[in-house]
Amino acid sequence: MLLAAGAAAAQAQEGEWIGYRDAYRAMVVFEKYGKPKNLLQNHLQVMPREKGASAEGLQLTLSGKTIQLNLPLDATGRAVFPLLKAAYDENAALLLNRKAGLYAFRPRVSLALRADGVYEAPELRAGCEQALQYERDVDASLRTRKCVGVRFVFGRKGEPGVKLRRGEAEQQTLPAVEGAAFPGEPDEGFKTVGYRFAEGQDKGQVVTPNPPLAIAPLYD
Repeated sequence: MLLAAGAAAAQAQEGEWIGYRDAYRAMVVFEKYGKPKNLLQNHLQVMPREKGASAEGLQLTLSGKTIQLNLPLDATGRAVFPLLKAAYDENAALLLNRKAGLYAFRPRVSLALRADGVYEAPELRAGCEQALQYERDVDASLRTRKCVGVRFVFGRKGEPGVKLRRGEAEQQTLPAVEGAAFPGEPDEGFKTVGYRFAEGQDKGQVVTPNPPLAIAPLYD
């Protein structure tokens, strides 16, 4: 899932860049994927390599001979990646406003967000299974893993207030902890709420009064 090693090496010095073609080849895999993915979304993520590298104020720009495009990053460092023929033909540059060697570029698959903030428990499991099936297809090392839950990711301030609802009379507030947005990331300052799947108990809804930044699949 990581971008090509040569592209990563090109980030080693400040002012150097990653070529658009390298990112395109990694991102287009998801676009061409033929199995179910309707519950998923795919982004290009700029991820700090270590705790000392902050994502705050980070800016990503696509720059070519005929193209100059700002790619807004959300709080988790993800951008909607444009699949542009002109940028590919020019091998436009993906530029950061920081020392690029402190960051890694990678595709990031997560569950699609719902506008109403209400997530059916069976749909969360189905989304996690779609994500795992996709990642197994591109990374053979994940073939023995299984879905165990999802992680709702929120900003650093405020209380998420996520509730598990099983019928109108039964509601449980799920605990929030500080942690990384996605497993294995060094930035652990996000508010996160975990929802674990229980065998034979995919019933009810997870309700998010405040919109999450992301929903990450969890594997074990």
